[in-house]
Amino acid sequence: MTPILALDAGNSRVKWGLYSPPHWVTLGATPNAEIGTLALRDWQNLPRPARVVGVNVAGEGVRLRIEALLTRWRLVPEWLFSTAKAAGVVNSYANPEQLGADRWAALVAARSRVSAAGSPPPAIVINAGTAVTIDALDSDGVFRGGFILPGLRLMLQALADNTAALKVAPGQHRDYPTNTPDALYSGAVSAICGAIDTMRGRLRQGDRSVACVISGGAAAEIAPHVPGGAEIVEHLVLDGVLVLAGAR
Repeated sequence: MTPILALDAGNSRVKWGLYSPPHWVTLGATPNAEIGTLALRDWQNLPRPARVVGVNVAGEGVRLRIEALLTRWRLVPEWLFSTAKAAGVVNSYANPEQLGADRWAALVAARSRVSAAGSPPPAIVINAGTAVTIDALDSDGVFRGGFILPGLRLMLQALADNTAALKVAPGQHRDYPTNTPDALYSGAVSAICGAIDTMRGRLRQGDRSVACVISGGAAAEIAPHVPGGAEIVEHLVLDGVLVLAGAR
């Protein structure tokens, strides 16, 4: 079957994957500042996709640069947007169209994932990138709402930029930090994990467990410290793009 090129244009990077059912053929990520290298490097030897489908939260400039690269295949991407309902997920945002398309795709992918085993549990869906989004999906597939926090690097950068005494080397996570670098890093991780735990507590229905899936560049740093645990799911947004495109 002819493959589909899925795109996730985020605030810092463009994540992409070539999918030929039932598997990803290849996956990659490129900083937004280096988008121009995609056609000459990563996509140079890719087979021509039948479709290009994606989400974009990086703005008009990134969209235009991506579309210019796709002229090599004479393809125009299908950009997806949030809707009131899709793929078994109901969007409870006050204005459904204002929900970030990447968050919507991640919610759809998470719902598909937790439903595969039968009766789906409620789930917390986390994208840990430049910003961290923490979204609540109940057992009926209703997106209840979510938090947006500065991402791990953004928190640390804000402290470094605004506090002269805190321009220090990167630290490590410690339960009881005893130096400033570790205190900064542990504080940022704990702030994110605390927000996850708060949302998980609100979503918990009686004694039923709440699934927690996390994706994004900082997922591996945050997941080990999430109370109750979290499953790292690579390319969650790209998986959701495929579901919304009817490819899964």
